[in-house]
Amino acid sequence: MDLDVVNMFVIAGGTLAIPILAFVASFLLWPSALIRIYYWYWRRTLGMQVRYVHHEDYQFCYSFRGRPGHRPSILMLHGFSAHKDMWLSVVKFLPKNLHLICVDMPGHEGTTRSSLDDLSIDGQVKRIHQFVECLKLNKKPFHLVGTSMGGHVAGVYAAYYPSDVSSLCLVCPAGLQYSTDNQFVQRLKELQDSATTQKIPLIPSTPEEMSEMLQLCSYVRFKVPQQILQGLVDVRIPHNNFYRKLFLEIVSEKSRYSLHENMNKIKVPTQIIWGKQDQVLDVSGADMLAKSIANCQVELLENCGHSVVMERPRKTAKLIVDFLASVHNADNNKKLD
Repeated sequence: MDLDVVNMFVIAGGTLAIPILAFVASFLLWPSALIRIYYWYWRRTLGMQVRYVHHEDYQFCYSFRGRPGHRPSILMLHGFSAHKDMWLSVVKFLPKNLHLICVDMPGHEGTTRSSLDDLSIDGQVKRIHQFVECLKLNKKPFHLVGTSMGGHVAGVYAAYYPSDVSSLCLVCPAGLQYSTDNQFVQRLKELQDSATTQKIPLIPSTPEEMSEMLQLCSYVRFKVPQQILQGLVDVRIPHNNFYRKLFLEIVSEKSRYSLHENMNKIKVPTQIIWGKQDQVLDVSGADMLAKSIANCQVELLENCGHSVVMERPRKTAKLIVDFLASVHNADNNKKLD
């Protein structure tokens, strides 16, 4: 009987050894594959389903959870060189009865990348409007959320298509004109003047540059293993030429200050969330927006950098939910008056 028990453990140990060794090999040899599996697993765990929709020959990729109801649907726009899954850390803390949609921005992940596409902020706004129309999301006004570049697009969208949007949340958005440049912007201008586009800090091509980018974007100092840094770089490198093209477009004269030029046209209730220690886009932008948007609420987060969604996901989710509740209550009170 003891021999049978030993045999059982040997068999079990051998069975378990195979997936364990496969995991270790993936981590060491193919970290990029492990990262993709990680996102797939997290989407599945949170109930986010991936779908595709087409506008003529243009494909949009998005994930969603829930169905439209009496509360506004929530459309979430990610930042530069990210993808729809960057919102998963926030989705984790959002109520499951909300209808959530996270879309890959033009040229990113599963959404069409075309050399003919207009990547300016106006061009991206028009693409997102096509996506909204494809889903008939604007059948009822929805809540629009955007961070960084996505916040730039979201703010301009609310200015261009006011009837589509019930309320707006801008998380450290780009697109504002500051009286003085911070260190990061000064560095970018030096790179532009020298025509050196290979060393843009937001487009890493080595694990060391990836680590530097994470430190630039986060106040919290994440300890990321070398293999994961390599995996993050491996995932991005095939897209770096596109990212450079996109970056030069959104910092061009046509696009750089689009939100600033249109912020006084935003009429819907607006929430601004910003990390006080943001090294990419200065937190003083929150005050600029508050002075230009009539119905505006500002939330500044201590000990938080530019990557608000990653650094403070629980707090971000709570702020969004509380803001939606306050807007909903205000609307109900207006109906009773």
